[in-house]
Amino acid sequence: MIKSPFPNPSTLLRTTTAATAEMVAKFLLKPYHRLSFPLSPSTFRLTPHSKPSSVLFTITSRAAATDITQLHAAAAPLPYGPSLQKGTIPSQSFKDSDQEEACEDSLDEASFARVFGISALRVPAKDCFALESRLRGHLLNWPRVCNVARVPGDEVEDDVAELIGSRNESRESGEGEECEKLGRRIYGRAEGDGERLSGVLYRERLAETFNSRGFVNFRNLAKISRPKKGKKREVNEKRDGNREGSVKRNKFSVVEVIEDEEREGEDLRGLLGDEFKGRRWRGSTRLLLLDDRYAEKCLEDLPEAVKAVFKEGERDGTSSIELVSCILTLFYDYWSMNEILEALLPKGMIVPSSFETVGHIAHLNLREEHLPYKKLIAKVVLDKNKPKIQTVVNKIDMIHNDYRTMQLEVLAGNHSLVTTVVENGLRFSIDLATVYWNSRLATERQRLLSGFTRNDVVCDVFCGVGPIAISAAKIVKRVYANDLNPQAVEYLEKNIVLNKLDRKIQVFNMDGRRFIKSLFASEKALSITQVVMNLPNDAAEYLDAFRGIYGDKPKGMIHALPVIHVYGFSKAGDPEFDFHERIRIALSEVAVQVEMRRVRLVAPGKWMLCAMFTLPRIVAFARTTAFKDQI
Repeated sequence: MIKSPFPNPSTLLRTTTAATAEMVAKFLLKPYHRLSFPLSPSTFRLTPHSKPSSVLFTITSRAAATDITQLHAAAAPLPYGPSLQKGTIPSQSFKDSDQEEACEDSLDEASFARVFGISALRVPAKDCFALESRLRGHLLNWPRVCNVARVPGDEVEDDVAELIGSRNESRESGEGEECEKLGRRIYGRAEGDGERLSGVLYRERLAETFNSRGFVNFRNLAKISRPKKGKKREVNEKRDGNREGSVKRNKFSVVEVIEDEEREGEDLRGLLGDEFKGRRWRGSTRLLLLDDRYAEKCLEDLPEAVKAVFKEGERDGTSSIELVSCILTLFYDYWSMNEILEALLPKGMIVPSSFETVGHIAHLNLREEHLPYKKLIAKVVLDKNKPKIQTVVNKIDMIHNDYRTMQLEVLAGNHSLVTTVVENGLRFSIDLATVYWNSRLATERQRLLSGFTRNDVVCDVFCGVGPIAISAAKIVKRVYANDLNPQAVEYLEKNIVLNKLDRKIQVFNMDGRRFIKSLFASEKALSITQVVMNLPNDAAEYLDAFRGIYGDKPKGMIHALPVIHVYGFSKAGDPEFDFHERIRIALSEVAVQVEMRRVRLVAPGKWMLCAMFTLPRIVAFARTTAFKDQI
C-alpha cells in the first residue's frame, strides 16, 4: 500500500483550526484589550462550515456563571481533587473576596457553592457495586462524595417493572388491545374498563383532588395532619427550603444528569415522574461518577477498562451502559473549616485552624491580625463543628487575677458559658466565666494520676473545680482539695456529688500557703504521701511553706516524707535549670534532687514544666521561730 505524500484533508482542517484559534486567542488577550469577561482557550468555539477553507469563530461569554479555574490560571497548579479555586460558581452567588466584604459579620454561604462538569456511566442498579469495585481507579474518588449516585425518580417497584416489561413486549408482538388497556391503567384512566385503580394510583388521585371537605370522611386523618405548635417553625423552614433558588443544606453535594432534549423515547412521566420526559426507561439505574479528567470526553478517549465494560454490556446491538454528562454541585457544607477560612481571609494570613474544646464551647486565641474577621471566623468554626460546638469565645486579655479566670468574648452561638466536660470517665460542671479550665492538660493529668496507688493520700493545693482531685479519689485512699476561688470551690462540691465521691474528698477554701501549714500541723500530716501544686504561674513561690512543717514533731514519728509535684513556667534558654533554681531558692536548700520534665510549649519560648521531688528531710524538720505565730 502506497502512502499519499499529501496530508489528510480532515487532519489539515484540525491543524488549521487549532493554529488559527491559538493566533486569535493571543491577539485578543494582549494587555491593551480590556475585556469584561474572562477568556481562555475553552472560551472559543470553532464552528467549521461545509467548506474546509472557511471557518467561523464565535466568542461566548458565560454570563450566568464564573469559572474560578480561569481566575487562577496564572497561579501555581492546583492540587488534584475538589477545591474552592476550581469549578464554576453558580449565578448570583459570586462575590469578590476583598478585605472590605470579608470584614462583614454576615457570611454568604451560597458563594461557596461550586459546580463541576464530570462524566458518568449510567449502569443497571444490580451491577453498580460490581462495576464500582472493578473501575475503582477510574472513578471520581473525591472525599465525602460517593462514587455511586442515584438517578432522581429512577426507583421503581418490581411489580411496576414487570408491567413496563410486558408493555414493551406486547407492543412488539402486536397485541394492541392489551397494550392500550394497560396504558389506561398506568395513566389513571382504567375506570372506564370497569377495573379498580391500584392503591398507588388511587392515593395519587385522592391527593390531587383533596380539599378541606375531605376531612369529613377521614376524621383520624384530620388529627394526624394537624401540626403541633412546637413544630410550626420547622414546617415553615422546610417550606422555605423547597422554594426555587434555595440551597438544600441537608446535602453535601448534588449530582444532576444533563439529558439530551432531542433524545427519542416514550414519555414515562405519568408513571415515573417528570424526570423521565423523553427517555426510554430500561430499569433502575445508577451513576458511576468518572474521574474529572474524563469530563467532556467521548467513548474513544476513555481508558481500556471502561471500554471493556461497554463491550460486555452490549446485547442485540444495544448496550445497557450509557455514557452521560453530569453536573456535580458541592455546597457550603461540603468544604472543611480550613478551606472556608483560607478563602475568606486575605492571602498570606495564617488560618486559625486550632482551638480548645471545653464541653460545647470552642475557645479561640485569635491574633491581632484576626480581630477584624473574628465574627466570620467564629461563624465558620460554629458551622463546621455542629452540634458538638454551640458557643465560640475568644480570650480578649491575659490572665492577671489571683483566681486565674479568663476574660472571654462570645463571638457566635449561645451566650451560656456553663458547660459539662467529660474526662477520664468523670463529669465536671464548670463556668468558664468564673473558674479556670484547660482541656489541653488532660494528657498531663492522666500521666500524673498513673503514678498514684490505692495507699496514697493526696493533697491538692490548687485544685480548681477538681480535675485532679476527683480523678485521684477513684484511685487513692483520701484526697484533701483546696482552692482560693469560692466559685471554683462551689463547682468542686457539685462535681464531687455528681461523681459520687463525697466520702473520699475533703474540701477547703483558703490561701495555698495557709492551707499547707494548717494541714501539715494537724494529725492528717502523717498520712499525706502526694502533694500536687498545679498553679504554674506562682506555685514555686509557695514552696517556702513546707520549710519546718515537721519541726515540732519527733523524727521517729515520720515514716515517709511526701512527694511534691509542682508546675511552673520558664522563658529561659535552659528552662529546666531556671525552674530548678527557683525551687532551690524557695526551699532555702542547696542540694535538692529534682526530676524535671517538659509538659508543653504554651507560647514561643515559654515552656510549662513539672518538677517532682521528695521533700528533703532537712527542710521538713527545719526550726522556724515564726511558724506557730503564722498558724
